[in-house]
Amino acid sequence: MTEHSDMLPLSRAGIDTYRQPVVYMHEDCHICRSEGFAALTRIQIELGDRGVIATLNVVSGADWLGTDTAALSEAAWIALGATDGAIARFSHSEPPASTSSIRAKAYGQTLDRVAFDGIIADTLNNRLSDLNLAAFVTACAGDRLNLGETTALTRAMQAAGDTLDWGDVQVLDKHCVGGLPGNRTTPIVVAIVAAAGHLIPKTSSRAITSPAGTADTMEVMAPVDLDAQALRKVVEAEGGCIVWGGKLNLSPADDLLIRIERPLDFDSTGQLVASVLSKKAAVGATDVLIDMPVGPTAKVRSSDAAKLLQARLAGVAAAVGLRLGVHQSDGTGPVGRGIGPALEAQDVLAVLRGDRAAPADLRDRALDLAGMLLDMVPGGIAGAGRNHAAALLDNGAAVAKFMAICEAQGGFHEPRIALHRATVFAAQSGTIIAIDNRLIARIAKLAGAPRQQRAGVLLQAAIGERISAGDPLFEIHAETAGELAYANDYTDNHSQAFAIEEAS
Repeated sequence: MTEHSDMLPLSRAGIDTYRQPVVYMHEDCHICRSEGFAALTRIQIELGDRGVIATLNVVSGADWLGTDTAALSEAAWIALGATDGAIARFSHSEPPASTSSIRAKAYGQTLDRVAFDGIIADTLNNRLSDLNLAAFVTACAGDRLNLGETTALTRAMQAAGDTLDWGDVQVLDKHCVGGLPGNRTTPIVVAIVAAAGHLIPKTSSRAITSPAGTADTMEVMAPVDLDAQALRKVVEAEGGCIVWGGKLNLSPADDLLIRIERPLDFDSTGQLVASVLSKKAAVGATDVLIDMPVGPTAKVRSSDAAKLLQARLAGVAAAVGLRLGVHQSDGTGPVGRGIGPALEAQDVLAVLRGDRAAPADLRDRALDLAGMLLDMVPGGIAGAGRNHAAALLDNGAAVAKFMAICEAQGGFHEPRIALHRATVFAAQSGTIIAIDNRLIARIAKLAGAPRQQRAGVLLQAAIGERISAGDPLFEIHAETAGELAYANDYTDNHSQAFAIEEAS
């Protein structure tokens, strides 16, 4: 027993709760009984000059946790800087002030910048539970944030973290709203733009629900886990970078909100815009190009939805001082051949190296985007950027710049192929008229992507191609036989990933 009734020694539970601090106490713990703590209670834990608010999980009928010890999840342990056996103080946490703002939004009221600042601050300080955050996300879902609220949320998210300063120069950036497997244009675009002599410090995310994010694909070829000082050194040396944003403290609340949004599967125009533009402003960009694939199984599914999203992006970008371009692209099917980190990396390198077998659609999309970015440079001639981009790709300048960026980030690594592979064949003859983005992505994830870098799907047929029964459609790649079998079983039961129109 500790000296004070509100204190307990700590142990490390070794449980990853992804940024959510959790504390584990036995149901017979004297603090649980005396304080009236119950499951999901929000508890203030203080250790020295550090404190954290954690969610309580009550343990019963188990021998791994005694009645006189509190165990912490990894997020709580790291936040407190705890050591085994350290004595911490436990108390009820004060209700977060921002819950009144969340309640007001749920009832349809309009929030101002002060309200959003409070919500973001409480999110970062773990004062809001997942239930609070789910209520906030739900209250903002659909089109429930107007332009003023979206701008206020964008500014609040940016202000909560750091903002990089590159001085009085133009800084280019790009972002894809997503939903299109294999659309890995970013490394190619960054290489071209940097080779043209412009700054493009690209921060990217890891996959949350997709088979690969840009950071996952880039990590196959070079380190991406850089801090702000290392990022600046790379950009000052080479003009560009492709790094993971997780260590940079740029719009840090975004990942916490995304963690809640993804399982709910809500589409929120306002939160999407705030997520994208807060990060672009935080990285110090002056000019941003948005790639917006539109298709029935993409994230943006119709031209009407694209117009609404583009209008909101333009309005908020103007309000926060960003010059914006938008490129609406074909989102009816995957881009390139590879879906999964290593397979997408192979496509990227094939385009950069000018391989004859490089996927033409990935090359064309990358040139379209790089050309539009180059057109945004002051003094540029509208439409001339694409020819300039193509010249830099064809003469080897882009691949040389990409390799230099990889070396500056820590060294280049050639992608490798998975150990286990299985081919899926067409059941009928005809013309491929559609590929379901979501189903093909699901197969790649079941094969192990992105956790297993070499797992995924390698497409062997494309939309518009005439095929015969028995021709290969795609190849599943996996690191283990079990994952390959799992993805194969799913494929057998979901053969509609490729829509084939029978030959007449």
